[in-house]
Amino acid sequence: MTNANSQHAAVDVAIIGAGPSGAVAAALLRKAGHSVLVLERQHFPRFSIGESLLPQSMAYLEEADMLQAVVEAGFQYKNGAHFVHGGKTASYDFRDKHSKGWGTTYQVERAKFDDILIRRAAEQGADVRFGHAVNAIQTGEAPQLEVADEAGNTYTVRARFVLDASGFGRVLPRLLELETPTRMPTRAAIFTHVRDGLPAGSTDRNKICIAVHPERRDVWYWMIPLADGRSSVGCVAEASFFDVTETEREAKLRELIRVEPTLCELIGDAPFLMPVRHIGGYSANVERLYGPGYALLGNAGEFLDPVFSSGVTIALRSAHLAVETLKRQLRGEAVDWLADYDRPLRRGIDTFRAFVDRWYTGELQDIIFYPHQTPTIRRMISAVLAGYAWDETNPYVADPVRRLNSLHEACKAM
Repeated sequence: MTNANSQHAAVDVAIIGAGPSGAVAAALLRKAGHSVLVLERQHFPRFSIGESLLPQSMAYLEEADMLQAVVEAGFQYKNGAHFVHGGKTASYDFRDKHSKGWGTTYQVERAKFDDILIRRAAEQGADVRFGHAVNAIQTGEAPQLEVADEAGNTYTVRARFVLDASGFGRVLPRLLELETPTRMPTRAAIFTHVRDGLPAGSTDRNKICIAVHPERRDVWYWMIPLADGRSSVGCVAEASFFDVTETEREAKLRELIRVEPTLCELIGDAPFLMPVRHIGGYSANVERLYGPGYALLGNAGEFLDPVFSSGVTIALRSAHLAVETLKRQLRGEAVDWLADYDRPLRRGIDTFRAFVDRWYTGELQDIIFYPHQTPTIRRMISAVLAGYAWDETNPYVADPVRRLNSLHEACKAM
């Protein structure tokens, strides 16, 4: 891995961003024999949110020859999700699901996790340059990037194709004015890490805990047990709910923890290990996930909401689909980015969106906490929560809106 001196470069594929989608795309392209340059504005390791992976993502890590490195890193094992609302609880074990494939995964410190992935991509031959920012792009059959390093040196990268994996930085949507209004309300999150000190058996560390605010169903919390006795804890709500100053965030989060009985018992006054952070306006969308000479991966294209931890899974799925399409294009085959990449990726995103929308209206909460769940339907819901949002053998993937609406009506009627 290099911090190369500024110089003109010519590669098969330039990738903007070294996060999970960029790292996996780089590794898959290197396996296919293509030259790859990854340009990352920051230096790794660096903090990132999105710490609870979904089992579906494991297949893509395995495909990119990254799984062993992740397994050996010592992250917290994860096998499901635990939901809490007042006195109601519901747990889903992702090993008990409709879809075939992985049923377990990890809860990770993203600084360490992302660093592992991009280092594996570099070991496989990707040229990775940290501290290099893309300032302009010329699109077309032979796209060119204008890049600047931290010393102010600029250079041009000529590529046969560009993948934007810049995440919330959304480099190409910003440079090319691609963004369109998102259909998701403007929400925000405040969060930190705590030294939880949880006694053995007090909670299932193998599951993410999602708790609903006792008075507002559109406000929810996460508690993600991490390795070494720490947990990530945060709260998500409409942006105005967190209308406090930076210095008031710690007190706001502490107050929110105290009013939710489960988190109050598990975390209480446990010390925060870092300043309380805030992220807002994260939901984003574009009209198309591709253009002349480029495609958008993961959060650079669309981000929904953190409630079901779908971000990394969508990012890795996008890397897989884009590389499969791009490999054929680089071989000289005719490809249709709309049919081969955009629409297939959005089908799973739309499945997640149907679940996210109904979480905030309360309908999905009614389903999750319903006490008399049918095992077959429960396994179908579990599969989507485990990330298998592209498995159309699952009725709740093939027709999520109608199926969820019908299921909610059934729950109300009984």
